[in-house]
Amino acid sequence: MPAKFFPTNGHLLICQNSQCLGRGSGLLYRALWNYLERESLAYYKAGGTVRLTESGCLGACSYGPAMCVYRRTAQGLEESWYGAADFPLACAIAQAVQQGGALPSERRYGPEP
Repeated sequence: MPAKFFPTNGHLLICQNSQCLGRGSGLLYRALWNYLERESLAYYKAGGTVRLTESGCLGACSYGPAMCVYRRTAQGLEESWYGAADFPLACAIAQAVQQGGALPSERRYGPEP
């Protein structure tokens, strides 16, 4: 039996390393997971295309929770990294990924888009 293919517009990662956990990344991950399911944005829901994964250190330990997003665009692979991520920002990122819109610029760090 062939594996089921789930379309994905982008992949969100939330750091679960100790310093980010101390700043609420565990709660952020669970809240965003629930949001993706409730809004049918999760890749395994009908019409959803957003993946969410717990990750190790994303390099913004003093500014956690850290979060990054990868997605394919017409120009190639786009990546954005965020420090001090909170629930409203994470939801805005997920919506942008789902809709193919511009990613938020607030609290970005790392590679320039």
